[in-house]
Amino acid sequence: MSSDGDTAVVIPAVNEADRIAATVRAAAELPGVDLVVVVDDGSTDQTGRVARAAGARVVRHSRNKGKAAAMETGAEAVRLLDEDGAPRHLLFLDADLGETAHAAAPLIEPVRASKADMTIAVFTSRVKLGGHGLVVRLSKEGIRRATGFEAAQPLNGQRCLTRAAFEAARPLAHGFGVETGLTIDLLRKGYRVVEVEVDMSHRATGTDWRAQLHRAGQLLDVARALATREPVIAQNLGKMRPKR
Repeated sequence: MSSDGDTAVVIPAVNEADRIAATVRAAAELPGVDLVVVVDDGSTDQTGRVARAAGARVVRHSRNKGKAAAMETGAEAVRLLDEDGAPRHLLFLDADLGETAHAAAPLIEPVRASKADMTIAVFTSRVKLGGHGLVVRLSKEGIRRATGFEAAQPLNGQRCLTRAAFEAARPLAHGFGVETGLTIDLLRKGYRVVEVEVDMSHRATGTDWRAQLHRAGQLLDVARALATREPVIAQNLGKMRPKR
């Protein structure tokens, strides 16, 4: 980790014992990073133990609270460690990135250089998402209606923010609506949001019943985030339903 760091990596994780060590080690080598915090969001495997052995500070939820809550917990852990110094920037990464987390540097650079308040990753390597497109379209259209911003990958969780931007977006939208809510809230408040292409990838979404339930939860959370931010969007959610 950098000795002159000003950036903390926060990694929400649930049952990622097989990939979390590689993600942590790659994140720790990023320029400007001097702290990696893993939030073990109620895992039933050894995610927390493996992350700690890889060099991360680990905070554990006794039960699964969802992505937004894990992000809040991680950011609060960083804030407590920042009490005697300048607030760190916050780089949020998914736990299943593995070694590709090393490619997150371009997300940090504009924030460190005061050229952006939040960066959003655009993966150059596409992964088959198994039906994920409906949720993406809903988020993309909702962001466009609310702000005029045309997001390339609106649900991408790889984001770097200043502490001020993160605090301005609180309380975060629930669960998997967090990315959609972050983008809308910060743009509306005048913060600079920039998309950045990165050569990163994560595990492909499956097509079994668990994956379908996951996507249904995503759809509901994104719809809720949009409905609470724009009444017009709420009235038009029905138009986003797939044709039979």
